[in-house]
Amino acid sequence: MANQRSRTNELRGRTGYSPRMDAMTTLNDQFRRELRDLRISVTDRCNFRCCYCMPRDVFGTDYPFMKSAELLTFEEIARLARVFAGLGVRKVRLTGGEPLLRHGIEWLVEQLVAIEGVDEVALTTNGSLLAGKAAALHDAGLTRVTVSLDSLDAQTFRAMSDVKIPVSRVVEGIAAAADAGLTPVKINTVVKRGVNDGQDILDLAAFGRQHGYIVRFIEFMDVGNANGWRMDEVVPATEIVEAINAVWPLQPADPTYVGEVATRYRYLDGAGEVGVITSITQPFCGTCTRARLSAKGELYTCLFSNLGHDLRALLRGGASDAEIEERITGIWQGRTDRYSAERTTVTLGLPKVEMSYIGG
Repeated sequence: MANQRSRTNELRGRTGYSPRMDAMTTLNDQFRRELRDLRISVTDRCNFRCCYCMPRDVFGTDYPFMKSAELLTFEEIARLARVFAGLGVRKVRLTGGEPLLRHGIEWLVEQLVAIEGVDEVALTTNGSLLAGKAAALHDAGLTRVTVSLDSLDAQTFRAMSDVKIPVSRVVEGIAAAADAGLTPVKINTVVKRGVNDGQDILDLAAFGRQHGYIVRFIEFMDVGNANGWRMDEVVPATEIVEAINAVWPLQPADPTYVGEVATRYRYLDGAGEVGVITSITQPFCGTCTRARLSAKGELYTCLFSNLGHDLRALLRGGASDAEIEERITGIWQGRTDRYSAERTTVTLGLPKVEMSYIGG
């Protein structure tokens, strides 16, 4: 860790840090929601074809993924992150697609953890490449990981991920992350009616209890236009909590911070906690503090947006940090997104950016 601190201090000396970042900046949108979290997609590619995110019939072999030149470079990402930190961002999360497909991701982590004001750099992954990357990510300064895992049953896992990669590889990746100190490891499980809404829930809850992982069950969401979302495939979070509580009694737990997306529960026997993410049945738009940056530098202010704001053009067009900051400030201050709270049959028909494009 001493070497990492030295490396971080060295990088901070190159980042253009301004003393004004020492003051806590507060940037509010139209509903007084602060900008505190930045989710950065580093690639639109993934080696899974999950039915709720990148179904194979849409994202097939001829799908036009971004070319390398379209992607933000690591230096461009770090520069934008510094500007966001100056505007109040304290947590940065790397997403994709699958972020571990981006070569040299550890170097990006090093740059991000060196940014003054950023308290946490985390990463969301499908876990298939994590066993070989966990130690290097930790050494680079990554705080923790969240792993998507929809079932421990081999057949169900394959049906939902639509790849031949075995679930055992993801489990190995999770264990490697825990061993490397990327803790607490969180597991995200999207629950679909009739697919993984039965024993799979209890199996994953038991898995978390046994190993100290925090499992969070996510209501199947109408993100993007390609996943064939239907309301009758949504398993309400209350049903999930009731199923777990019937086996291992639970008690509600307070949020750990303002804007936390998961509703938390503790096991009464002390075996950790579990969470549910309720975008469909109990929207949490009112406390959303997250901005999202696509792999090619478009800023989205909602997971369900259809409009991205091009920041890459500013970066590559010679704009100063002050000009980029002014642009971001204007976008956030004009933000009125409340899609989940306003979801109707009308909004369901609106075009939305795909989740693989900006992360979950």
